[in-house]
Amino acid sequence: MTILPTLKSLTIAAAILASTSAFALAKDVTIGVWAGGTGPNDTYRLDAIEIAAQQLQRQAALKGEDLKITVEKKPYSGWDDFKQALTLAAEAKTAPNIVVSGHEDIAPWSQAGLIVPIEDYVDLDSWPLNGIYENLLKIASYNGTVYGIPQDAESRPMFFWKPYMKAIGYSDADLDALPQSVQDGKYTMKNLLEDAKKMQDKGLVQPGYGFYPRTSNGPDYWQFYTSFGGAMEENGKLVFDKAAMKRTYQFFADAVSTGVTKKNHIGMPGDQWWKEVSTGKAGIWDAGTWHYARMVNQEGLKDFFGNIVFTLIPAGEGGKANTLTHPLVYLLTAGHDKEDTEIAAQLIKIASEPRTNALHAVKSAHLGISEAESEVEFYSADRWTREATERLLPHANAMPNNSDFGTYWNIMWKGLQASWTGAKTVDAAIGDAESELKSTLGDKIVIR
Repeated sequence: MTILPTLKSLTIAAAILASTSAFALAKDVTIGVWAGGTGPNDTYRLDAIEIAAQQLQRQAALKGEDLKITVEKKPYSGWDDFKQALTLAAEAKTAPNIVVSGHEDIAPWSQAGLIVPIEDYVDLDSWPLNGIYENLLKIASYNGTVYGIPQDAESRPMFFWKPYMKAIGYSDADLDALPQSVQDGKYTMKNLLEDAKKMQDKGLVQPGYGFYPRTSNGPDYWQFYTSFGGAMEENGKLVFDKAAMKRTYQFFADAVSTGVTKKNHIGMPGDQWWKEVSTGKAGIWDAGTWHYARMVNQEGLKDFFGNIVFTLIPAGEGGKANTLTHPLVYLLTAGHDKEDTEIAAQLIKIASEPRTNALHAVKSAHLGISEAESEVEFYSADRWTREATERLLPHANAMPNNSDFGTYWNIMWKGLQASWTGAKTVDAAIGDAESELKSTLGDKIVIR
């Protein structure tokens, strides 16, 4: 972001300055904040707004203003429940002032009038917003307008259980070199399935536990498509690369046919999956950076770095090693008094300061949103956040902010499930996906 003031930023700054005089009249303000995907390790998604409210109240007091902000926090662990509740609240005109959700919601929610652009309420050229990684701000935008402020960043690496890798022939030096080998394209998806099979053949893990991927639909599966050479969007249009998607479907079909992944793996209980990957019952799996906190804090994994090595998602045929970042973003909902929205925007800005955001990053094992955050000693002294930031973020891509991506996503997942379980051949699944994409999206997607 440029540090020179633009005409727009000066106008916004003037409007914000003028609005602060109204704070004296708003002696008692209630700001609601709801956050999706929020468990015991993610409480600072909400608590940071409360911290910001205390700061803003103190600032008001020093200006002789009597401002009291009550923050009403509501965490949702499930995304479906969160989005359904938000939709109903918006229809009833009782939506919270701030929501924390995935960046992919920006396109449909902005078109539906559910959210308002945050750039209309804050100066993006002022600290701390001018220090946020530009790629994250881009992900928080739609059609050139900044709608949200990144609440966190993350990546989705591949994890390997070290004792089993050693048992099939890897030395400590080999494992230390594995992340770079994956990054360079020397260790590929083909090698991954081979190693998973070796673990099973040696009896280190049970059949179906060699490669133990995510058990439900999620952004993770798009990074496999990328690793096999696929593109999600180009020049503002969605892209369905049939050859790359076929290689993606075939990879999971091969994992099942070779016995390293179970046919009925999808849909298994999440708590069971967590316990198994944290206790050495699985050999290789993909997950999010925040899974470190779950494994260490809830599942009792005592020596993470002694037992696990993590890398980018290896390259497949036609692609490159990569990872996917899926930032959650602070969004302002529509339908509130201007003064309340201005206060909510200021709370988001304060909550984005490096020290405050670092509390969330370290507790939840997410990654920071700015370069300055990586210089906060509390953040940089944490081995996980430091190594994950350096190893993963430079290679991260993201799902597009496209209002039709949800349709594409559902069709892609339906085809992957069908080929995974054997309900359809890979060719049939690709053909059906192509037909459905043509009939539902037409010229909104490029099929090649």
